[in-house]
Formats: sequence, C-alpha cells, structure tokens
Amino acid sequence: MIHTDTPPGLLKRLLVIIYDLLLVIAVLFLATLSLLPFNQGEAFQPDSIAFSLYLFFVGFVFYGWFWTHGGQTLGLMAWKMRVVSDNGQPLTWKQSLVRFVVAMFSWGLGGIGILWMLFNTERLTWHDLASKTHVVWKIKT
Repeated sequence: MIHTDTPPGLLKRLLVIIYDLLLVIAVLFLATLSLLPFNQGEAFQPDSIAFSLYLFFVGFVFYGWFWTHGGQTLGLMAWKMRVVSDNGQPLTWKQSLVRFVVAMFSWGLGGIGILWMLFNTERLTWHDLASKTHVVWKIKT
C-alpha cells in the first residue's frame, strides 16, 4: 500500500530516472539523426559546443513539456508519481529550467544532489529545493 503522505523514496525515484533515461536516449538519438543531413552525414565532434547545446535544449524541452503539462514523464506515470510546485500547482517553464539544470549538476557531481534526499527530512533533492518543486504520489481523482 502506498502512503500518499510519504514522499517517494530513493529507489522509486531511481527507477523513474532509469525508465525516463531509456526514452530520452531515444529522443536524443532521433534529434541527432535529424541533424545528420545538415552535417553531410558525418558524425558530430565531441567538442562541438553548438551540438552539445542543441542536445541540452532537446533534453530540456522533453522534460519541460512533461513537467509543465501534468507533471508526469512516462517514468513518473508508470510509477504513479508526479512533480508539482511547492504550492501544489503545475510547474512553470522557469521552474522546469531550474530543475533540469540543477539535476544535471546533481548527476555531474557523482549523484550527490540526488542522494541529498537521504539527508533531507522531506526527501528533497537539490533540484527539488532549487526549483521549489517536489515529487508526490499521484492520487486518483
């Protein structure tokens, strides 16, 4: 039984991340594929800042759209969770950008920003805290 008053724990959130990661990899693959004709079919160089920014933008739009339109990515839907603002409202695009950028730093620093939820009494990660959002169980309406 899920207690809706208890925020989702680390394991459940990691499962959501893995689920979403599979989908976002496919989206980034298609985004790259769509650009190849403009690069004469050649692979993009690892030091291409423009290409890195393009993939960052695609990733942000992917997550941002889901977060601002119902608060659920496919992984969150599968695990019956959603992301909401601290005031209970859907996320704004600004909150989505802050959440996305800080999550990238959280992972980039060895996942410490994610593991932070183990030390936070409300189970909040760095990107939850920075964007004034949190993950909740989706209650049937």
